[in-house]
Formats: sequence, structure tokens, C-alpha cells
Amino acid sequence: MKASTERKIIRWVHIILSIPVVGYIYGPVAQIPRSALMVKWVIFPIIVISGFWLWKGAWVKRKLRTKSS
Repeated sequence: MKASTERKIIRWVHIILSIPVVGYIYGPVAQIPRSALMVKWVIFPIIVISGFWLWKGAWVKRKLRTKSS
């Protein structure tokens, strides 16, 4: 997979999964226990990991490549 395609996919995952967080903050999602747990323990960590990968993914790949060589 090309780097640009990977970045587009990760960016869209990051954007799409941010919608429930906005609903949790501004809407009634916080009042629904199952939805609140899903946002807190599944969606938010994925958003954080994808954000870090968009930010430092190239650096991590470069470090892994130099250590394995």
C-alpha cells in the first residue's frame, strides 16, 4: 500500500470515529451507559492511536527499519 493511501485511510478513520466523541460531549450519548463505555474505552483510544500514527508514523517506521537492519 502506498504511503498516501495509508494516510488517507487513517485520516478518515480518525475523522469518522471523532463524531461519537462530539456526541458524547455535546449530546445525549453520555447518558446512555453502553454508548458512553464504547466511546470511553474503544473509540477514544483508537482516535488517540490514529492521531499519533498520523503525527509520528513515519518516524516510527524509520526507527523500526533502522533497528531491524
